[in-house]
Amino acid sequence: MDDYTIKFNFAKDSKRSTREILSDVYRSLEEKGYNPINQMVGYILSEDPTYITNYNNARTLIRKLDRDELLQELLEYYLGIGQQD
Repeated sequence: MDDYTIKFNFAKDSKRSTREILSDVYRSLEEKGYNPINQMVGYILSEDPTYITNYNNARTLIRKLDRDELLQELLEYYLGIGQQD
């Protein structure tokens, strides 16, 4: 049995923008036949991860986003203020 340490690099995902993550989650939900907007709204309101499919690691991806920051970013984007991706 080899005794060595495995190093994991999470930097790739940490540099993904909110828009990229939401787009990937949206596509995964759509591919599985769900209504992506309804599912994502349900998740944002409740923070219940079961609204998001595990397909393509969508649930893991969306949980990387802080819900409060996500809501702030969505409002800023909608209102056309603040920084946008």
